[in-house]
Amino acid sequence: MKVGVPTEIKDDEYRVALTPVGARELAEHGHEVLIQQGAGEGSSISDADFEAQGARIVSLDDVWAEPDLILGVKEPQPEEVARLRPEATLFTYLHLAPAPELTRGLCDSGATCVAYETVEDANGRLPLLAPMSEIAGKIATQAGAFMLEKPLGGRGILLGGVPGVPPANVMIIGGGAVGMHAAFIAIGMEADVFVYDTNIDRLRELDIAFGGRASTVFSSVLSIEEKLPQMDLVIGAVLVHGARAPHVIRRSQLGLMKERAVLVDVAIDQGGCFETSHPTTHHDPTFEVDGVIHYCVANMPGAVPISSTYALTNATLPYVVALADYGIAEAARRDPGLRLGINVAGGKVTHPAVAEGVGMEYVSPEEALGAGPQVGDGDRAAGADGAGATAARAAPGAH
Repeated sequence: MKVGVPTEIKDDEYRVALTPVGARELAEHGHEVLIQQGAGEGSSISDADFEAQGARIVSLDDVWAEPDLILGVKEPQPEEVARLRPEATLFTYLHLAPAPELTRGLCDSGATCVAYETVEDANGRLPLLAPMSEIAGKIATQAGAFMLEKPLGGRGILLGGVPGVPPANVMIIGGGAVGMHAAFIAIGMEADVFVYDTNIDRLRELDIAFGGRASTVFSSVLSIEEKLPQMDLVIGAVLVHGARAPHVIRRSQLGLMKERAVLVDVAIDQGGCFETSHPTTHHDPTFEVDGVIHYCVANMPGAVPISSTYALTNATLPYVVALADYGIAEAARRDPGLRLGINVAGGKVTHPAVAEGVGMEYVSPEEALGAGPQVGDGDRAAGADGAGATAARAAPGAH
């Protein structure tokens, strides 16, 4: 099979979907790897590095026209959607639930589109989201600490304080991969940290992991409201698998917060978990609503592409090899968790949460692909450990 890797063209995106390690592994399986010229430069990977492992460097036109399987990092931009062929399979982060226009474009292309963020493992976890969630969580705290500085629009408070001066208070809503890693960094910076989640078992796990260095709180509308007036930094880290993120802080609640406090929305790729959020970029990362600073960068891990690119390939490579070896229909039959990654196929929406989010009809992947009897949707893990008034799995986006 021919596997293509285009250059990412979204603003401030420097990652690439495959490393030379991945190129070599695919070549060992007998597949041909096509890399767009310069695709790895943002991650300090040269064309020569890819060529040394058997990849072929090609033009923009060829990287979209030749491959059967196309690998990406972020959702395709309009000019890329126009290049998709019906016989191609696209494997990338998609985050379609809050993006009806993109979803319709992918349906119109006829291509099969598999989303990293809805692939599940045997335990209902999100293995392709996890590494970017870990990175996004760490960046969320770093960015929040930076934005709290006065020249950046914040309150002018040091996250860890100094002797005789108290540290900042940090609220983290959602105790999944993002929330846990955000908390680790905040604890390391010596802030006072409060982690909210609706899953008591998860709160127990976090309490042990933090060694008592952070407070765990059962999440509800009231418990969040009671603490908001004390918070300097709030990090939103909640998500329902494949669906729009629930709003855990609404505009009416911003008035409870300190002037120039900072909100960091890590779920912005899925629509954002703060009502007042909208996507921003690394070059223009913040905006203000009712005196509160919002940081809503939609590709936080893109700021550290060397770390992110290698972490991403480490996670995606087994699935990429399976797709190249067997094709989408057979690979999905062999791995029900990969089947859950199929969001669009045959011009139809093939993930229930995406269909609900964009207001389109759901069709099973098997029906859309013409691949025989349907695998039961009942195996899909429901969101069970989120925050706020909605039970939402806390392993979100901004990938």
